[in-house]
Amino acid sequence: MKAMILAAGRGERMRPLTDTCPKPLLKVAGEPLIGWHLRRLRAAGIGEIVINHAWLGAQIEAVLGSGGAYGVNIRYSPEGETGLETAGGIATALPLLGSEPFLVVNGDVLTDIDFQTAFAAAETLRRQRKLAHLWLVPNPEHNPKGDFILQENGAVASADAAGRALTFSGMGVYHPDLFRNTPPRQAAKLAPLLREAMSAGLVSGENHTGLWLDVGTAERLAEADKLAQGWVGNF
Repeated sequence: MKAMILAAGRGERMRPLTDTCPKPLLKVAGEPLIGWHLRRLRAAGIGEIVINHAWLGAQIEAVLGSGGAYGVNIRYSPEGETGLETAGGIATALPLLGSEPFLVVNGDVLTDIDFQTAFAAAETLRRQRKLAHLWLVPNPEHNPKGDFILQENGAVASADAAGRALTFSGMGVYHPDLFRNTPPRQAAKLAPLLREAMSAGLVSGENHTGLWLDVGTAERLAEADKLAQGWVGNF
C-alpha cells in the first residue's frame, strides 16, 4: 500500500514562521512535523510514500531526500509555489500512486491514528466498490459545526443529513476512481468530490477519539511540541 502526505500548504496562519520554512518542516519535539508521519507510516508497514509540495518545496526535498533516514522510499509531486488544492494535488500525483486504494495523510496535523488500519479500509473499498474511507474526529474549538456525519451503519454523509457532524481529520483511504474526472495540474478541492460520492453511498468512515491536533497556529505548534515529547525514541 502507498501513502501520500499532503505538504503543499502555504501556512498563512503560521507566518512569519512559514515565510522561510515550509510548515511540514517546522520542528515538533525536535523532529520536523512531517517526520512524525513518516515514522508512524513506517511503523504501520507503509514504506512507499508520495509527498506533494509547493511553497518552499525544495527545502522539503533537501531535508527528507529519498526517505532513507526514515526507512521509507519517498517520491515527490511538485506543484509550483501556489499549489493545486487537495484534489488537484492528488489527481496530479496519481501516476505515482498507482491503481489501488491509497492512504492520504494531511501533513499539518499531529495524530496517533493507527495507519495500519488503512490496509483493512483499502480492502473494504475494493470489496464493496466504494471510493473513500475517512477518519472523523470530535469537533475542535476552531470547527465547532463539524464537516460530515458518521451514520450508524458506518456510512459518511454530508452535514445537511440528520445527525451531529464530526470534523474530517484530513486522513483517508481513497480509490483512484474518486479522482477520475479531476484533471491533473489544475486546482480542485476535495470536499465536492467527497460529497458527490457520499450522495451515492460510496464513502465510509470511523470516529477517531484519540490524539488529533490541527497544527495551524503558533499556539498549536507549541501544543504539538509538548504532546510529541512522549513519542521521542518510540518510533
